[in-house]
Amino acid sequence: MLTPAYRLVLRLEIDNHPGMFAEVARTIGARGGSLGAIDLVEATPTKHVRDVTVDVPDEPTGERLADDLKRLRGVVVRSVSDRTFLMHLGGKVAMAGRVAVRNRDDLSLVYTPGVARVSRAIAADPERAWALTQRANAIAIISDGTAVLGLGNVGPLAALPVMEGKSLLFADLAGVSAFPIVIQPGTVDEIVDAVARIAVGFGGINLEDIAAPACFEIERRLRERLDVPVFHDDQHGTAIAVLAGLRNAAAVCGVSINELRVVVLGAGAAGVATARLLRTAGAKHVIVADRHGTITTARTDLNLEKRALAEELGSNDAVRPFAAALAGANVLVGLSGPRLVTIEMIRTMARPRIVFAMANPDPEVDPVATAAEVDIMATGRSDFPNQVNNVLAFPGVFRGLLDARATTMTTNMELAAAAALADSVPAPLRSAEYILPSVFDAAVVPAIAKAVSAAARADGVARRTDRDAAPGPAGRSIAG
Repeated sequence: MLTPAYRLVLRLEIDNHPGMFAEVARTIGARGGSLGAIDLVEATPTKHVRDVTVDVPDEPTGERLADDLKRLRGVVVRSVSDRTFLMHLGGKVAMAGRVAVRNRDDLSLVYTPGVARVSRAIAADPERAWALTQRANAIAIISDGTAVLGLGNVGPLAALPVMEGKSLLFADLAGVSAFPIVIQPGTVDEIVDAVARIAVGFGGINLEDIAAPACFEIERRLRERLDVPVFHDDQHGTAIAVLAGLRNAAAVCGVSINELRVVVLGAGAAGVATARLLRTAGAKHVIVADRHGTITTARTDLNLEKRALAEELGSNDAVRPFAAALAGANVLVGLSGPRLVTIEMIRTMARPRIVFAMANPDPEVDPVATAAEVDIMATGRSDFPNQVNNVLAFPGVFRGLLDARATTMTTNMELAAAAALADSVPAPLRSAEYILPSVFDAAVVPAIAKAVSAAARADGVARRTDRDAAPGPAGRSIAG
């Protein structure tokens, strides 16, 4: 499957003879690449130097293509650049000041001696830190690298590019200053203590890519300990996006969520949280399955979180294989791994037939082959219609949490965020290939932020009322 994630820029020196570039193009096609932009860099009577952009299905294919081109008579491969790696050179984020320091007077205000007056003011009244420091618009993104994307336990350094990417999205989409912080894996006690000790400087904590089941206990204990919201995005961001997408998918199919039989494949952080939120939102028939079959109280191999989930869902029947559970279901929510579901399994589902295959980068089932078999097809990828991804949720959620200066995150706020996200697609425009808005729809973040802030006030967990602040760019609060 071709994807921009494997996009190469080949600088080729090609003999200036008729048909030479056609030979290059033929070689690219034979190796399974897709030819993109072709830019002329240098030209002489005998040679042309071109930058040729090519999408390939994977890294080994790109390496083999470069070797193929090196063997072509009349072609010299000057360089091969991987655009993904180029985008990450030097990291993707950097700290920037909000005020300029142009002379000695400015220096005396932002630093010593002027800053001492501000420190004394905050020491006398800690609440003034909300107005006089970054805290009101800053969050920490915390990961130990034990469950990164679909890569698994790759460690904190390998997690850092992902956290930087989230930091960039927070800034660009919601105007939130998000600091990517990776820590060494440890016990639950060690991680909770480490995060709690640094939380004082932030208005919220975004936990990310921490493996289950530890992530559940870490979030739970941090919520008990801190007076700012703690939000594990792999759990709740995913659940919000799924609920919003399923609400609109059900509407397109002319049914309600409580009529649908839902099977969630994957009982990690995302699967457990999604099942819980769907049930809270009114889905009456929710089954969760992992690699050993359905999650029921009849199983003796469940951890505490899975057992609690089985009890919450009322799953007391005998254990069934995933394929048996899927037969007759209306909805498959895949939060597991690549190619775990076959077309034959999909064909056993009832109508309406809705599939969210969200494993990244490779979905549980081939979306191209599956589309003809279902009423609604969605993935976690950006190169197919209906991307169900937590990036639709977390910028607006934290914008709303910060605007309200919330002390915690509640289930009602998750439901409000999901409703606002679903409503971002106008009812007359909803269709089988348009159940969720674009990540770049400028209306999404403000809508979710407004809904989350209102829910925080309704739940009594907001430090600030709607009269305390005027909305700034991207929903930002600009009051002190």
